[in-house]
Amino acid sequence: MAVGIGVALLVGAVVLVSLPDSPEVGTVPRTPPEPGLAARVHDFATALRENAPYRPPGDAQREALTGALAQLGRGASGADAASEVTETREALTPLGFSVDVGVDTRTGRSYAVVASEPNAERGWGLYVVDLSAPTRYAIQVPHPANDLGTDALGVELFRRLPGAVLSVSGTHRRVANGAGDVAHREDSMFSAVAEAHSRAKVPQVQLHGFDDASFPSADVVLSPGATDSLWPASAIADGVDGTGSSGNSREKTDGPELDVCRAWERACGDLEGRRNVQGIAAAREGAPFAHIEVNRTTRDDPERWGELVRVIENTLRER
Repeated sequence: MAVGIGVALLVGAVVLVSLPDSPEVGTVPRTPPEPGLAARVHDFATALRENAPYRPPGDAQREALTGALAQLGRGASGADAASEVTETREALTPLGFSVDVGVDTRTGRSYAVVASEPNAERGWGLYVVDLSAPTRYAIQVPHPANDLGTDALGVELFRRLPGAVLSVSGTHRRVANGAGDVAHREDSMFSAVAEAHSRAKVPQVQLHGFDDASFPSADVVLSPGATDSLWPASAIADGVDGTGSSGNSREKTDGPELDVCRAWERACGDLEGRRNVQGIAAAREGAPFAHIEVNRTTRDDPERWGELVRVIENTLRER
C-alpha cells in the first residue's frame, strides 16, 4: 500500500521536533545519518537529557496511544489510511504527541511517526509505524540516549521488515531517579506499547548496548529474557556466528566475525535481561522476545552491526 503524497499533505502541517544524547565516555563523533527517517530518529535520541522533567502516563493515556498505534498498524490504504492518520492526530495531540507521515526514500514505503517532545514532562517516546502492511514485528530501543547507535540499528531493522513498528524511548534512562528507565518500568508508555504487542503475539526484538570492557569475551549477547522459548534469540545467535548450540556447522556469510554469548548456555556478564519488564510481559503472554546486547565496537562499525541486522531480519522473515 502506498499512502503517498495525499496523506503526507493531509498532515503536512504537523511539525516534528528533533534535537541530541548524553554521550558514552569516549564518544567518537558519528557520521550524520542520511536525511529522512534515520535523521529524525537520531535527532530525537540525541536530544534526550538526564535532567529533564518526567511523569509517567495514566491508564487512559496508555490506552489512547496503544489504540492509535494499533489502528495505524492495520495496513489500510488510500482514503482509509488518510482518515486513520487524521483520527490519530486528533486523539494524540492533546497528549503532547506530534503525528506526521512520510515516505522512506530507501524503501519507498509510507510510515507514520508519533512522537513526544524531547525533554518534555510527557516524554513518552517516538513510535514509527509502517503504513504499508499490517503490524508483524516490533523493534524496541529502550535506551537511545545511553546505548549509542541502537537507534540506527532500530531504523535499519524497521526498513528491512515490512509491517514493523519501531518504539524508541522518550527519556534518558536516568531521568527522575530512574523513572525514565523504560526497560524496568511497567508504568511507561513504552511498556504499554510492548504489552499490546505481546498480547497480539507480535515477535519483539529489543536492542541494547554495552561497553567492550564490561564483557570483553563477546560482541553480542543473545537472551530470551524471561521467556521460556529460545526463538528468535537462538536462531539469531546461530546466524551470527554460524554455529548452533550443539556446535554443528551452519551456513555463514563472508560478513564480519562476531562472538556471541548465549545466555541460556552460560553467564553473560549480567547482560541477560531477565528482569526486563517487556520480556516479562512477553513471557506472560507467550509472545516471542529477544533481548540483544551489542558491544561498542560493533555499534561503531556499520559493517559489523549491518551483519547483525541482516541476521535478525532473516530470522524474523523465515518464521
